[in-house]
Amino acid sequence: MYQLDEKIWFWVLGIIPVIILIFLMLQIWKYRTQSKFADKQLLNRLSPNKSVFKSILKISVLCLAFACLAMALVNPKIGTKLETIKREGVDIVFAIDVSKSMLAEDIAPNRLDKSKQLATQIINNLASDRIGIIAYAAKAFPQLPITTDYAAAKMFLNNMNTDMMSSQGTAINEAIKLSQTYFDDEEQTNKVLIIISDGEDHSEEAVAMAEEANEEGIRIFTIGVGDVKGGPIPEKKNGIVLNYKKDGNGQTVITKLNEETLQGIAAVANGVYINGKNTSDVVKSIGDILNQMDKTEFETKQYADFKSQFQWFLGLGIFLLFLDVFLLERKTAWLKKLNLFNENL
Repeated sequence: MYQLDEKIWFWVLGIIPVIILIFLMLQIWKYRTQSKFADKQLLNRLSPNKSVFKSILKISVLCLAFACLAMALVNPKIGTKLETIKREGVDIVFAIDVSKSMLAEDIAPNRLDKSKQLATQIINNLASDRIGIIAYAAKAFPQLPITTDYAAAKMFLNNMNTDMMSSQGTAINEAIKLSQTYFDDEEQTNKVLIIISDGEDHSEEAVAMAEEANEEGIRIFTIGVGDVKGGPIPEKKNGIVLNYKKDGNGQTVITKLNEETLQGIAAVANGVYINGKNTSDVVKSIGDILNQMDKTEFETKQYADFKSQFQWFLGLGIFLLFLDVFLLERKTAWLKKLNLFNENL
């Protein structure tokens, strides 16, 4: 297992294409200038020891040196020991609605982006809890199993979109049903499902499924995103609105936040409904609820004793810089004798 300490220094690698560009421009300028001075045969007689290969080798060594120095600044670390850590926390599954109605922009920037923002901020405020992610529309699909890897969770959240589901519609009951498979410990009492949705439910089975989940010890909290007044669903191409979704009669579809459905689900599952308009209020409310819950002790394996490896890259980078300084652009006697690159032809 490895870590990258200072990823910002990867920008140093931007020097390499600049060096290559300058080198190419310089070669073109030298070629044109020499062509005006003398023809190719005369130039070869005037400078018989000139080596094109050595020039390319020299610039390659310089670029590799900068790459090594950039890696030294990033400071990669390698975990040297795998330890079993005991932690206490709550198992939390996020169910994110990715149906087309989540593209409505009645809450900025749109319902889906707002949902991902809410989930990300909640995760940022967790300590040692385990999390999982479900995406759902007409069907539910597991995105991330229960884990303590918050970075992976946020990456999956960021990649979620309304095109990831082939079947459209909204069936919250499918998400609740799938969440039951995430909690494999029957004795565990701190099972939490957080549904982030606009509340549009085409299945009409969500409340019944929420009651069933609650009997298995799952508490369901719902977060509503959108506006009760509703908004149209834009159809975009390259970020430009081309039209708005219409029904079979050619009328523009207006999708509204259905708080009643979300409130009903939370009520029968020993949970709470929260309006997702204000991100900080949502994060605080969820945080307060989780802090009051009993924590379950569980074991996780993780790498410890991460040791810096920058010194290897630094040493190699300095060596390559010295090599570049002493590496001449002229043919060396031993290389000329070997004629590895047909330089004598």
